Amino acid sequence: MRGIAPAPSYVIMQPTSLCNLDCTYCYLPFRAENRRMTVEVAHAVAASVNIWAEQAERFSVVWHGGEPTAAGRDALAELMAPFRGVEHHVQTNATLIDDAWCDFIVEHGIRVGVSVDGPEELNAARVDRGARPAYPRIVEGIAALRRRGIPFAALCVVTRPRPGLAGPLYAYFRELGCYALGINVEEREGVNLRDNHHPPDDVRTFWAELTGAWRADPALELRDVEWAIRYAAALRDGTADAVLPRRIDPIPTIAYDGSVVLLSPELAGFTAPAYGDFASGNVLATPLTELVARATEAPWIAEYLTGVEACRTSCSYFGFCGGGHAANRYFEQGRFDTTVTEHCRNSKILLMDGVLDHAGNA
Repeated sequence: MRGIAPAPSYVIMQPTSLCNLDCTYCYLPFRAENRRMTVEVAHAVAASVNIWAEQAERFSVVWHGGEPTAAGRDALAELMAPFRGVEHHVQTNATLIDDAWCDFIVEHGIRVGVSVDGPEELNAARVDRGARPAYPRIVEGIAALRRRGIPFAALCVVTRPRPGLAGPLYAYFRELGCYALGINVEEREGVNLRDNHHPPDDVRTFWAELTGAWRADPALELRDVEWAIRYAAALRDGTADAVLPRRIDPIPTIAYDGSVVLLSPELAGFTAPAYGDFASGNVLATPLTELVARATEAPWIAEYLTGVEACRTSCSYFGFCGGGHAANRYFEQGRFDTTVTEHCRNSKILLMDGVLDHAGNA
């Protein structure tokens, strides 16, 4: 984990800034505006991605908005058309998914991720622009996917991790029909300024109980817990240094207008007096390969790499997390060369501690 990799393993594409929901924890700044990606932007991105895809065993194009299905099937098909040899992924709130969208997903071989936060009472943050609960429409979309036999992963935001939550939460997703589950403890980033500090014992217990629920019934791929277990096993075997990539994935995020933000999708659309525009350039003017190659020319990225090195020398969890995310540093602390964030504590340090607590008590 030294420096920026010369090629990413995936790119994130924003087909539209618009989202039909107005979730209270959302970080996106323009989700009420229908700013649409042009086909010219897609062609410009594909010119680089297709080269990378030829050289990689697997390369993903992730359509992530806004709400990507809000762009419409015809528009999304046009944007996907220039790409070759890639896996297409859609991260969706599922509220617009119907049989026609299921046909589209099957035809284009799209992998689906659904954002849902558990049973109805845990989805209070997920509302439409009239402040009406989105949950009924989310489950209708999921039902359409299940009816058509389309596999989907689930992404769950946990606003308040606490004892007693993990067991029922895991049971809900076990019955939902997803094949994989990722847990995001709510983060303070973008336009979401809500406090994300929680009592450490509550968070640690949440992760320990989630580990226990999964170990008792490992029917789902449990992203966070499985990664922690894998790292802990490698640490025990003396192979931990081989777990993380050698260099940081640049994760290019391409906004609707072709501007490119590296490392942290959550920084797209933001500027700051100390750093200027977080975008490294625009694919309509500069090839994406070149923007990635010149990543460290951006002052904020150079500062972030300084922070990563500070983590390496000061944090015993570095081998597990690799130095944390740039956006969490900036939105929590206003700089990129800092070290521990609340996100680090909630989703890395206390995750590992919780997994080890479960192992110690098993």
